[in-house]
Amino acid sequence: MLMKFYMTPGSCSTGIHILLEELDLPFEVTIVNLPRGDHLKPEYLAINPKASIPTLVRNDGLALTEFQAIAWWLARSHPKAKLLPGDADGEARVIETMDYAVGTLHGQGYTRIFTTDHFTPNAADHEAVQARGREIVENGFAILNDTLAGKGYVAGDFSIADAALFYVEFWADKLGIALPEHCHAHYQRMRARPAVQRVLREEGYR
Repeated sequence: MLMKFYMTPGSCSTGIHILLEELDLPFEVTIVNLPRGDHLKPEYLAINPKASIPTLVRNDGLALTEFQAIAWWLARSHPKAKLLPGDADGEARVIETMDYAVGTLHGQGYTRIFTTDHFTPNAADHEAVQARGREIVENGFAILNDTLAGKGYVAGDFSIADAALFYVEFWADKLGIALPEHCHAHYQRMRARPAVQRVLREEGYR
């Protein structure tokens, strides 16, 4: 059977969508409408009880969740694509950067901006929570900017870390958060990739 990809356009799942396109893999897409609560419906919870996105149901029926796990599995399952460096140090650096983008910029920064009410029930505190989120994001990009200095991509060549970094850069672009020099160059380099352009068109962005 075809792999089934559960995603929300313009979300973190965009990074996995890019990897699937880069690998030119056949898969079916199911849109999970988060504002409508699709992720909380029994049929989705039966696949992913975490009620999160993305989810990738493999050809053997096993469901994979969590961005890092899905990205790593895709890379290891298709070694000829070289989405991971061939050495342990390089692979560790890719996973380190991917985890920082997903866990810190997204998990600690952007969540304060996008889901402010999850952090405080008091509307009077929302502005402060969002400001802290932007601070985390901006500090994170400053660190990632140093990581990218002198490189076209995180590991020199395109890897799974670049797909993770792209979606947090994409969000910064949409929110008007200025990207530092090397992150901005990386974002533009990613946008020039044919697979990224296809994904953005398919997800409704021009």
